[in-house]
Amino acid sequence: MFRMVSKFGLAAALSVATCSVFATPAAAQDVELRIGPNGVRPVIRDRDRDRYGDRDRGCSPGEARAAARDEGLRRPEVVRVTSRSVTVEGMTRSGPDRITFANRRGCPII
Repeated sequence: MFRMVSKFGLAAALSVATCSVFATPAAAQDVELRIGPNGVRPVIRDRDRDRYGDRDRGCSPGEARAAARDEGLRRPEVVRVTSRSVTVEGMTRSGPDRITFANRRGCPII
């Protein structure tokens, strides 16, 4: 009886060990070969950057200045950039003014 229980325990331990080996994620590379006028070249893609690339791009200072000009500021100047906002100062007909844009794609006004 003891011999049968020990064989069963050994078999269970081996099956658990082999399942844990197969449960690890595969370490595959995402390499793509492109054929073009420059010959064959490998392209390594970053799936996270491809998936979230547009989301990471915020409101650049140039886009904020252009948006401020569209809103009526003359000589707009970016005075503060944070992870959440871009602040632009400039002149209007009534004097100095300030516009704050969200640091998101499209530069919406806060």
